[in-house]
Amino acid sequence: MAESVADIDRSEAAAPGGPPPAGPRTAAPLVVGAVLTAVLLSLAGRYGYHRDELYFLLCGRHLDWGYVDQGPLVPALARLADTIAPGNLVVLRTPSAFIGGAAVVLVAATARQFGAGRVAQTAAAVLAATSGIVLAGGHLLSTTSVDLLVWLVAALCVVRVLRSGDTRWALGAGLLNKPLPALLGVGLVAGLLIAGPRRLLRDRWVLAGAGVAALLAVPYAAWQAVHGFPQLDVAASIADGDSSYSGRVDAVVLQFLIISPFAVPVWVAGLVALLRRPSWAAYRSLAWAWLVVVVIVVVAGGKGYYDAPLLLVLTAAGVVPVVAWARRGAARARQTLLVTGAVLMAASSAVLLLPTLPADRLSGFVVAANYDAGETIGWSEFADSVAAVHRALPPAERDRAVVLTGNYGEAGALARYGPDRGLPRAYSGHNSMATFGRPPDDADVVIVVGWSRPEPLRAWFTEVAEAGRVDQRADVDNDENGEPILVARGLRRPWSQIWDTEVRHGS
Repeated sequence: MAESVADIDRSEAAAPGGPPPAGPRTAAPLVVGAVLTAVLLSLAGRYGYHRDELYFLLCGRHLDWGYVDQGPLVPALARLADTIAPGNLVVLRTPSAFIGGAAVVLVAATARQFGAGRVAQTAAAVLAATSGIVLAGGHLLSTTSVDLLVWLVAALCVVRVLRSGDTRWALGAGLLNKPLPALLGVGLVAGLLIAGPRRLLRDRWVLAGAGVAALLAVPYAAWQAVHGFPQLDVAASIADGDSSYSGRVDAVVLQFLIISPFAVPVWVAGLVALLRRPSWAAYRSLAWAWLVVVVIVVVAGGKGYYDAPLLLVLTAAGVVPVVAWARRGAARARQTLLVTGAVLMAASSAVLLLPTLPADRLSGFVVAANYDAGETIGWSEFADSVAAVHRALPPAERDRAVVLTGNYGEAGALARYGPDRGLPRAYSGHNSMATFGRPPDDADVVIVVGWSRPEPLRAWFTEVAEAGRVDQRADVDNDENGEPILVARGLRRPWSQIWDTEVRHGS
């Protein structure tokens, strides 16, 4: 299985005294990426919308240069998809499916820059295609999907710069999605300061790339500045554990889960090789970049998957020593071990991260391991539950009632499914939903759902009573199933007086 020197693209040869040249080109990663995209598209219509996707659709109806918790890119993609095919879940998720396939190719291309041969590049592609972060990001439309693509493109360019010394590959992009690529920039700068080559920090092409990134960030940064930098409040809420996958302990644990537990030996091998291989000294800053980023994520209480693209870079590096190890000594046994691990990784990832099981068969273990699975089931039934309470109101109250929800997912679900059920408009004080409008001042009959702190309601209304429960008719433990649905009457003060000061963030 050895490759000849002629297989290596001579135009990719490293500078004298630098790291080994790039590996030979192979079409296998393109095939793996295409297969993954096809699988993701075939499964895109199963289950239902994720709460974040429902939110993106609402944000897309209010296009802007920024939002409380994100940039304009993903809402714009949601708006485009919903314009092309309204209510079509497959079309909505098509960009993510292609991002998943592209991520596979990018990880393999990064491995090639480390000198990986055809077998190692294919192994990198398979590991990426069955990794948690690629499957999760490829299945749902999310800001994570776009961040994954941006980080991997940037990382590939950085690896190529470090290998070849050609700094024209430096670029900057991605800050129209979320500010997280700036975290990658911090890690890379810290890595260069720690391990070098520090000259890159003064290189004109690198500085030009940083300038492009800053320029692209201007519209979003300006929106944040005008609105008092609400993203900082969102970050503080995440640090307090008020979001999925957040918290310092979870951030540490996710490092060993987000690619796959079966892939941990590979990315650890990549980390060790980057730190210790003499011929890879030029790449040492990449290892330090990951170490710096993961420390920032853990200390700041960020979400544990923020650094996952860098773990894929470590995986791309790790396939080189791991494949070499599998070819030495008891090669047959070692190769069998690696193939077995890859099969187990693919099988577990498919069950836990993709909608392969029937929706009514999702076990507590699946939802416990993948919180997002439970978030894609039961939204139409959620709307049915609210509609039942609305129909039970006296006709005079029904005509003037509005809905107040505790979070953007609930409001998004009612925006998507409510009109067909005769429901009035749903409002929420959660994140950017608070800026999309408040109830009319004369709306004094309100159906309230998802309000975890009902006490403020009693200060705003003369009467608050439970009128039903959310019944999603699914044995899935998510945030909505079984929650009370309240009816509040007798508004004490106009909404215009309480919305910005009391209702926003009050749920």
